[in-house]
Amino acid sequence: MNYALCAIRSLRGTPPRPTERIPEEMKNQIGNIYFQSYSPDKKNILVVGPIPGKQYSKITFPILSPDPSKNKNISYLKYPIYLGGNRGRGQLYPDGSKSNNTVYNASTNGQIVDILQKKKGSEISIETATGEIIIDKIPAGPELIVQKGQVVQADQPLTNNPNVGGFGQGETEIVLQNPIRIQILILFFSFVILTQIFLVLKKKQFEKVQLAEMNF
Repeated sequence: MNYALCAIRSLRGTPPRPTERIPEEMKNQIGNIYFQSYSPDKKNILVVGPIPGKQYSKITFPILSPDPSKNKNISYLKYPIYLGGNRGRGQLYPDGSKSNNTVYNASTNGQIVDILQKKKGSEISIETATGEIIIDKIPAGPELIVQKGQVVQADQPLTNNPNVGGFGQGETEIVLQNPIRIQILILFFSFVILTQIFLVLKKKQFEKVQLAEMNF
């Protein structure tokens, strides 16, 4: 079964890492997976797939952190990364219409007066309280779980759920740190440690002087 993944970074305008800047070790982890941006104006969103699940049980995303010194729109802050994955066939088409890999529900309250079986699916006729006939079209694939003469409510399932896939999501974060700040912090810690050492040595020296005066 195939699956697809999507990574959304809050760092807008940051494209995927160029191939020539990917280390050899990471190239071996990525394999032959092709990553692409969601759209030209949403390069911070990476999509991959569909790919075979048996062949790829783990995916490494080639993300390149931007340089705040070169991009003034980026700051040295903490940025979240959102991940989403879908296993199996999609339940919706890009236009928002349902595929045959999802549950079909009744569009209205009423009684089923007719079920017409066709080559490409079924048509369920529902008579409302006002006598109006509403036809719900079901594509081939999902199995009907209702029958003629049954009273149904709006949004009541008319078919089983043929979807054997699933969707998962996660969240992580990256922190952009200024190397100069890290160096200053290291110098500060070094200064504190040296100060503590000198204080200890000074204390030892003072104790020796006191001891010498007492003996004198």
